[in-house]
Amino acid sequence: MGFRVGILTVSDKGARGQRDDTSGGAIRELLAGLEAQVECYEVVPDELDVIAGRLRAWADEKRLDLIFTSGGTGLSPRDVTPEATLAVVDRLVPGIADAMRQEGLKQTPMAMLSRAVAGLRGRTLIVNLPGSERAVRHNLAPFLPVLAHALETLRGEAGDHVATPEGVEKAGQGGGASAA
Repeated sequence: MGFRVGILTVSDKGARGQRDDTSGGAIRELLAGLEAQVECYEVVPDELDVIAGRLRAWADEKRLDLIFTSGGTGLSPRDVTPEATLAVVDRLVPGIADAMRQEGLKQTPMAMLSRAVAGLRGRTLIVNLPGSERAVRHNLAPFLPVLAHALETLRGEAGDHVATPEGVEKAGQGGGASAA
């Protein structure tokens, strides 16, 4: 079963039409091989109330499975995407942001300056990504292999699973020890 996605790009210049949003396009491209339907897309300014309002509406009214934000995760005074996300989520999923920073550090030491967070609002997963197209690609790399499982679990559709070196498999379908 596919999942419904929103992409919220946070950029003052993008919202004013002074910059093209290449990061949102990169997210779409990376999701193309998955069963993902981008149902909402918008570019908004770096305004905490605007960002939080969109996240609430998309999670509560549109009932999206997943929302990616892009931009506003750095150290500038206008970078408020993590604060907007923290204002709306019920629970954090710190492993996602940790994995993204870890992957980013393989590319540049600047990745340690990311304040991105990931969390849940009801049954919607919200993940902050950086604003650059290149950083989006690097940050999504460690997360995409577990994305479907995360969303299935959030929906209550995932059964018992066992970890294997090759990935996650349903119990009884391989990955477990067999009797000789």
